[in-house]
Amino acid sequence: MSSPTSATPPVKTDAALRFPLATLRQVRREVARQLGRVRHAKLLFLLALVLLGLGAYAGVLVPQLMGRIVDVVMGHTQRSLWPIGVGLISAAIVGAVMSACGFYLVARLSERVIANLRQDMVGTALGLPTHRVEDAGTGDLVSRSTDDVAELSAAVTETVPTLSTSLFTVVATVIALFALDWQFLIIPVIVAPVYYFAAHRYLAKAPQRYADERAAMAERARRVLEAIRGRATVRAFSMENRMHTEIENASWGVVRKGIRARTTMLGLNAWMLGAEFLMLTIALSVGYHLVSTDALTVGAVTGAVLMIIRLRGPLNTFMRVLDVVQSGYASLARVVGVVTDPPVPVPDSGADAPRGLVELRDVSFSYGDAWAVRNIDVTIDPGETVAIVGASGAGKTTVAALVAGLRVPDAGEVLVDGYPVSSLSDRQRIARLAMVSQEVHVFAGTLRQDMTLAKPDATDAELLSALDLVHARPWFDRLAQGLDTVVGARGIQLDPVAAQQLALARVLLLDPAVVIMDEATAEAGSVGAGALEDAADRVTRDRSALVVAHRLDQASRADNILVMDSGQVVEQGTHDQLFARGGIYHRLWSAWTAGRQEIGNIGHGAAVAEVIGGSAPDGESDPDLAHTRV
Repeated sequence: MSSPTSATPPVKTDAALRFPLATLRQVRREVARQLGRVRHAKLLFLLALVLLGLGAYAGVLVPQLMGRIVDVVMGHTQRSLWPIGVGLISAAIVGAVMSACGFYLVARLSERVIANLRQDMVGTALGLPTHRVEDAGTGDLVSRSTDDVAELSAAVTETVPTLSTSLFTVVATVIALFALDWQFLIIPVIVAPVYYFAAHRYLAKAPQRYADERAAMAERARRVLEAIRGRATVRAFSMENRMHTEIENASWGVVRKGIRARTTMLGLNAWMLGAEFLMLTIALSVGYHLVSTDALTVGAVTGAVLMIIRLRGPLNTFMRVLDVVQSGYASLARVVGVVTDPPVPVPDSGADAPRGLVELRDVSFSYGDAWAVRNIDVTIDPGETVAIVGASGAGKTTVAALVAGLRVPDAGEVLVDGYPVSSLSDRQRIARLAMVSQEVHVFAGTLRQDMTLAKPDATDAELLSALDLVHARPWFDRLAQGLDTVVGARGIQLDPVAAQQLALARVLLLDPAVVIMDEATAEAGSVGAGALEDAADRVTRDRSALVVAHRLDQASRADNILVMDSGQVVEQGTHDQLFARGGIYHRLWSAWTAGRQEIGNIGHGAAVAEVIGGSAPDGESDPDLAHTRV
């Protein structure tokens, strides 16, 4: 007997399991790396700065020329209005063209960087161990690859050109004011600390609040995805109200955190209004002093005041886009957090040729709040078929996921051919393990492309032979273009039975030593049940197989049957042995047989769950909740 696992499962908080947030140093390093990947990035960036700078300088000339017009009108100068007017129009046009070209170059460069970053993030996620993505939650990854990338793209497109123009405008205006009269420098000297204090106060609170908002959006995405993917279970157990409440709570969480983040911006706006009032008051006072002392003409002071009024726009823009910058940076940190620690390929462990020996030695696993499975000891000999039965939430799918390497046990070890699953390289794992679940995916493309994912060098004869073995020829023969027929999202939508047969055909082409079937024939109705179960039997023939069975007649044909309840194996043996024992399996078989007589081959997981004690406890995150059949 193995030693019992601790009564308390290891703590697995959502924050610990999610992908990390990148640090500022990591963000800077990654952005520099991405810029280095874009051809002529430095040259384009310098050119954009020059264009934006020229545009800002041309913009500063406009109020100066307008001040000269005032002097001409008041008779302080004998100049003609025509040259000033031409210069005014030219400065406006040149400023607009230069700024637009600078905007274009910055947007083009930034969008390329974002596109490369998104590619790297998705590529990194695909290369990570499956259990790492499962632990983090698909909602977190989906949120980072959609919401966060969209937020980052909008932030960069909106803020980078604006910030550049605002900075150049401020610098050009300060220089122009200093050239006009040094006393105007009193304005930035007095007003700058007010803006600095406002920005510092804002930045002390905003980053965390925006990070909380993005995390809340990830939680909302997770809740929605769970409800959509588990809709069959939700309906079977009448959990609609509960799921609706959870999604509503997650959505309101986004609203509350979003309002809290925006409230920080309202405080910044109040400080900005005070700074604007102070800046204009000082400008008018200095201008009045300079005119009264004949240091400057009315036109010159008018131009200076107009420059200061125009300066309000860039300053306000600069401060207000801090809101977008913080939101964009929070998204950037989340995106970089995925790519900052790329997966390291697992080297070959030196394992011999695949034999199909599977061992679970005192294996326990939890999802954080309770044990999903405890103290599992199972051996699957080469060529042997082991079936797992039990109510929803009993731990069947968790055991299948552990054998497939989708989860890493908290205690004990899972061995395939004597090696831990996690120590096998991709090549070694593919040669040994293949899993077919209840929900399979048909990739967009031709049927040939979909099948050759399992064996790229497969001939058409091999593809047709695999379809024959899984009894898929009846629907295949109806395809006008045969193997060249486009299937999936952009083509013909295969029905659930056909999709399962396609998945089983891929397994035959892959030819692994061990096949794991997690309710792989659950989608078969009364019409397709026989063909699909025969196909599953053909796939498991001469291979080691672990079958999570929803039909007990399928389990009865297995070499060994495991009956699970509350995460533990409570009965084990052949069909005849377990039936003669008169325990849980006997009651399962009796209930299933009675239900079969009443409703044919349709599964009746709810009745079986009632026989052995119902479903999993509230709040359990065991993926078995996605299956309502035995």
